[in-house]
Amino acid sequence: MFKPRVQRLFSSLHERLPSQCAVCRAWPSRPVCNGCVTRFAPPAARCATCALPMPAGVAQCGDCILRPPPLDACLAACAYAWPWPDCIARFKFRSDAGWAAPFATLLRSAPWVEPALEQADLVLPIPLAPVRLRERGFNQAHELARRLAPRKVDAILLLRTRETPAQSGLSRAERLRNLRGAFALEPLRAAAVQGRRIVLVDDVMTSGASLFAAAQVLRTGGALHITAIVLARTDLPG
Repeated sequence: MFKPRVQRLFSSLHERLPSQCAVCRAWPSRPVCNGCVTRFAPPAARCATCALPMPAGVAQCGDCILRPPPLDACLAACAYAWPWPDCIARFKFRSDAGWAAPFATLLRSAPWVEPALEQADLVLPIPLAPVRLRERGFNQAHELARRLAPRKVDAILLLRTRETPAQSGLSRAERLRNLRGAFALEPLRAAAVQGRRIVLVDDVMTSGASLFAAAQVLRTGGALHITAIVLARTDLPG
């Protein structure tokens, strides 16, 4: 328990103290200044159900039309392109939970994210497997979710039931098979999703396999409406 408490303390200090922009090095600044957010996270037309970039005026990609995902909506704040991969890596892999607050602000500024959060009954972070959680000391999706909608977050309703092999190098279909049965609802509280509007939160979306697998569990459990919001989306299908 000591390590997570120390991380939360440093995260709290990180959010309050002046900083230098990690991109343009402006000082004083938030971890990423307003100018860099405007430049590197501009609003973009994206598929309504998988958040891939789309031409203006096109609502859905062909893949989602042919094989509709178990999501009603999918929203992304930015493309997974420079400078965001390095910033996200600091957040996830270098125990720098202080990035959660600026990333949550970036997410809230994305079109339609604020209404989705307001309309949601529950906000659920994509869970990590216990081994991965112990390695990192925190779940980055939970850190984002609790800053986005602290009164609606439930971090123990959606469970990760098993560790899965690495997804890199797998096709979309292989990733989906890899994650089959990897998520479940907490058995004693499964009814909590019935008829509810739910927002799923994750940091990076590549193929969408994790979000789709989690959403399918919620859909089977009776969720009324499911929106996924992610910090960054790769520009090509995984």
